[in-house]
Amino acid sequence: MEFLHAAGSAVVNLIEAVYSLLWGDIITLPLPGGGTLGLSILVLILVPAGVYFTVRTRFMPFRMFPEMLRVTMEKRNVSDEKAISGVQALIVSTATRVGMGNLVGVVAAISAGGAGAVFWMWVIALLGSSTAFAEATLAQIYKEKDPLYGGYRGGPAYYIHNLFITRRGSKRKKSVVAVLFAISGLLCWCGVSQVIGNSVSSAVDNAFGIPPLYSTIVLVILAAVIVLRRNATVKVLDIMVPVMAGLYLLITVYVILTNIGALPGVFQRIFAEAFGFRQVAAGGFGAVLMNGVKRGLFSNEAGSGSAPCAAAAADISHPAKEGLLQALGVFIDTLVICSCTAMIMLLTPESMTAGLEGMDLLQTAMSYHLGEFGVIFTAVILWLFSFSTFIGILFYSRSNIAYLFGDNWASQTAYKILALIMLFVGGMAAYTFVWDMGDVGVGLMTIFNMIALIPLAGEAVRSLKDYESHKKQPCGL
Repeated sequence: MEFLHAAGSAVVNLIEAVYSLLWGDIITLPLPGGGTLGLSILVLILVPAGVYFTVRTRFMPFRMFPEMLRVTMEKRNVSDEKAISGVQALIVSTATRVGMGNLVGVVAAISAGGAGAVFWMWVIALLGSSTAFAEATLAQIYKEKDPLYGGYRGGPAYYIHNLFITRRGSKRKKSVVAVLFAISGLLCWCGVSQVIGNSVSSAVDNAFGIPPLYSTIVLVILAAVIVLRRNATVKVLDIMVPVMAGLYLLITVYVILTNIGALPGVFQRIFAEAFGFRQVAAGGFGAVLMNGVKRGLFSNEAGSGSAPCAAAAADISHPAKEGLLQALGVFIDTLVICSCTAMIMLLTPESMTAGLEGMDLLQTAMSYHLGEFGVIFTAVILWLFSFSTFIGILFYSRSNIAYLFGDNWASQTAYKILALIMLFVGGMAAYTFVWDMGDVGVGLMTIFNMIALIPLAGEAVRSLKDYESHKKQPCGL
C-alpha cells in the first residue's frame, strides 16, 4: 500500500510540475507603472503561430469571412453515405469548443483582467482562426478511410506521421511524435471528462438541490446511450449544438435590448481598459492583456490539434473548404458565445458582483437580468454545453485510438468506458490534479501538433490558393 501511495503521489507531482512548465510564466517582462507581463510556453508558441498563419494566408480571416459564411450555407453533398459533411464536422468541433470555458472561463478573465480582457480575446480569435484553417486543411489533405465507423478519419497524428515516416521512407510503423500527440489527446480528454462531471453535478445541485449522485448517474447513462452506439454522436450534436447556441444567443439579445442604454458604455469600457493609461499606470495592463489572451487560447482551441480530428472526418469537395469552416468555428466560439457571456457580465452593476467569482458571479449576473429563471437557465445551459463537449471529445478520440491500437472495437469501447468512469468520478468529487491533467494534455498536444504544423504550413497555403483559383473559374467548386 505504501508503494502504491508513493507511486500515486509521484504521478500527481509530475502532472503538477508539467502543468507549471507549460502554463506557468517562463518569461516576465517589466511594464510601465511597475507592472509585469508574464509569458508561458504555450502563449509564446500559439500567439506567434497565429500571426504567422495570418500573414501566410494573406489575412484570410478578414478577406474570406463572407466565403466562410457561404460555405456554411452550401447544400450537403457527400460521396460516402457514412461520412459526415463539412458543416457536421464544424458542429462537432463547435460542441467541444463551446463549453464551460465560455461561461465561467470568461467570467474569470473579466474578474482578473477587467473589461479590457474581452478585446484581447477578440484579437486572439482573429489570429487563431488562421491557425484553425491550417490544421483543418492539413487534416483533410491527409485523411484516411475509416473501416470501423465508415467515412473518414484523421487529424494531427496522421499528418505528423506523413511528415516523419511516409516522406522519409522510414520502415517504422509509428512516428514517435504522432504517438505522443495521440497519447496526449487521450490523456487530455480523460481529464476533461472528470471536469465536465464535476461542473454539471455542482451546477445542478446549486440550481435545483439535486444531490450529485443522482444527477451524475443520469448524466452517465445518457452519455453511455449515445457514445456506445456506433454513429449516434453526430446525429445528437446536429440537434443539440444549434439549439443550445441559439438559446444562449437569444437570452443575450434579450439582456442587451433591455439594457440598450448602457451598451455604448460597455464598449467604451472594453476599449478604454484594453489600452487605457489607467491600467498601464496602475501596473495592471499585463493582467488585462494576458487574461484575455489566455482565455482566448483556452476557449477556441486553435493550434491544439483537437478540432482537426473532426475536420478530417468531413467528406467535402476541397480541403480548404473545411479549413474555412473550422476558422469560422473560432469566430463562433469567441466572437459570439464568449462575447455573450461578456455582455451579460458587463451589463450587470459592479456593486452586485463585487467579491464574487466563478459560477456564483455568473448566476448572480443572470439573476439580475432574468430573476430566478436566470439561475435555472445558467444551470441548464452549462449542462448542455458540458454534455455536448463530452460527446464531442469522444468523437475526437476515435482517430487517436485507431492510430495507437489499430482498427478494432475493443480499444474504441475500452476508452469510451474509461471516459464514462471519469465522468462519474468527476460528478462525485473534484480532484485538482485531474483538472491539471487535462490542461497538461492539451498543452502537450499543442506542442506536438506545432512540430508538424509549421513545416507543413506551405501545403495549407497552396490548398487555399488552389481553392481561390478554382473559385474564379466559371465552373467554381
